Amino acid sequence: MSELKTALTNAMKDAMRAQDKDRLGVIRMATAAIKQIEVDERIELDDARVLATLEKMVKQRRESVAAFEQGGRPELAAKEAAEIVVLQSFLPAQLSDAEIDSLIAEALATTGATTARDMGKVMNELRPKLAGRADTGAVSQKVKARLG
Repeated sequence: MSELKTALTNAMKDAMRAQDKDRLGVIRMATAAIKQIEVDERIELDDARVLATLEKMVKQRRESVAAFEQGGRPELAAKEAAEIVVLQSFLPAQLSDAEIDSLIAEALATTGATTARDMGKVMNELRPKLAGRADTGAVSQKVKARLG
């Protein structure tokens, strides 16, 4: 069993003991999503796939927060934001802007990118280094600004 799945299981047990229903619900939702993928694909997920699943869930909730705020439903936006906090507790520490900028500079130098056409090369270089540690959409915007 992967380390992240073990951490989720232990966190679920802790939330049960603490009777923290909100945290327990989010953790159960995450483990159900992971289990669903495992059943559908008939495989055991490794840490990288579990991490990708958790990132996807965080991204979905960010989009929901924006939609709820735009629709005038602040109570639902707050609920989604609370779920994001719980899910992010299982993700690696986020990179700072300075660290992201240095990774971008390094990728630009490595790939020799100079125009917006080279964006794919730069992002392919960055993606493994950013996994779970930064929002690739925001990094993509920074790369585009540097190349454009």
